[in-house]
Amino acid sequence: MQLAYQFPERCERLVLVSSGGLGREVHFLLRAASLPGSEYVLPVLVAPALLRTGAAIGSFFGRLGIEPGPDLAEFARGYGSLGNVEARQAFIQTLRAVIEPGGQRVSARDRLYLASEVPTLIICGRHDHVIPAEHARRAHTEMPGSYFLEIPEAGHFPQLDRPHELAEAIITFVDSTEPAQARPDRLRQRLLEGPDRYPAAAAGGGGGGKT
Repeated sequence: MQLAYQFPERCERLVLVSSGGLGREVHFLLRAASLPGSEYVLPVLVAPALLRTGAAIGSFFGRLGIEPGPDLAEFARGYGSLGNVEARQAFIQTLRAVIEPGGQRVSARDRLYLASEVPTLIICGRHDHVIPAEHARRAHTEMPGSYFLEIPEAGHFPQLDRPHELAEAIITFVDSTEPAQARPDRLRQRLLEGPDRYPAAAAGGGGGGKT
């Protein structure tokens, strides 16, 4: 999203899948990882003995609201990659840059109107327990001309839950839209005027699209 309005000449289309930066809420597990001292807890959670025990992993994530399936497998894989100190430090530093104990600290919502001239497809899974699907729905209304797809059977990783449906949606989107033509002068003018100058961006617009 940032690339789309900072370097419009490099962006012809934009596809957001389970995107962050669209709302405050985020799963408790990520908020907890941003807490002071989490760097001392992570080594326990990613201990080889625990990661080798599928039942333990399932029970742990299940209590946190992440259901068995691709989401659980991907979370376990991600946590398994934090087995060394350098990886954990990189993960925590990156996480704390965008998430705090209260939720996501960064937001693109005040800049969504700047991407309105770039064909945009917003995709989310209805059963996303990591980032609420409501964030994607709201972004669709705030990004004039955007397309929207909510996949009923998917969670946070629709590319794992429904890969063929996701791929078909992206292919259709690319085939049915014209690539954006960079207009730096127009983008600069929009930036100077701000979102209040564009009622559709403030009140919620939205183009056609599969919903």
